[in-house]
Formats: sequence, structure tokens, C-alpha cells
Amino acid sequence: MMEKLNFPEFNVLIKNKENKSYIFDPVRKKWLFFTPEEWVRVHCIFYLIEIKKYPASLMKIEKELRLYNTKKRFDILVAGLNLKPLILVECKAPSVKINQKTFDQIIRYNLELKCPYLMVTNGLNHYFCNMNLKKNKISFINELPNYKIDP
Repeated sequence: MMEKLNFPEFNVLIKNKENKSYIFDPVRKKWLFFTPEEWVRVHCIFYLIEIKKYPASLMKIEKELRLYNTKKRFDILVAGLNLKPLILVECKAPSVKINQKTFDQIIRYNLELKCPYLMVTNGLNHYFCNMNLKKNKISFINELPNYKIDP
């Protein structure tokens, strides 16, 4: 049922109720209907918390943003110590190929959020980018920075 993702093993909580599967979101602290995209999103949340050491308190999950008078929803937004947006993450189901359209989507969202770091993942392939907001230039990087207390 659950595809093995390209993330370390995390203690992801899953339960079945009335023949439906639910997955626990550790940031929103609630059970959500299990979908392939939610499977990826929860793994990505654990990756950011357990591997990159970002506090869950600095994360916003599936919040609305207004873009050119339309309502959109980002997957994961991580703030830095100064509470300014730091990392924007776009999650896709494992069956969804990451392509230019996916990058166009996260870059459009980032016009509003202005995060210096982007992550695009389908759980199998992860792409990390650094946005130079002053020069409007994007470059691929090997990984996201770890959370750090000191500047």
C-alpha cells in the first residue's frame, strides 16, 4: 500500500478506521485522510524536523496564499529564526514526475513568499534550490541548510 520513499525511516503514524486509512501530521497534530501526496508531505516534515533540525513550531503546512487574485495552497513553509520565510517545499505524489511545470509552480508561489530556499519532491526525487532574490536567479544545491541557532 505504501510506497518506499527516498527518505530515512521515520515513525510515521497510520491508522485504519471504517476501511479508510489516515496518516498523522506531526505539525498540525491531526489525522488526515491518507493520500500518496500526504505520505510524501509527512515524510518531508519528519526530514525537516529530525534530519535538518527545524522546530515544528516554525512550520506552516498547507496554508492559503493569494496569487494574482487566486487562492493557492503551499505544502510546507519553514520560517527562520527571524520568523521570515526561509524554505518553501512543494510535495507531489510519488507517481508524479517532477518537471518544469512543478518548478514553475513553486517559483510562482515564491514570488509572494520570497524564500531563499526551495525544495521540490515526489518522495523519490528531491531537488533543492537557492534563490538569489536580489538577482532573481535560481541555482540547484546539494541539500537544504540545517537549522542553526547562531546567525
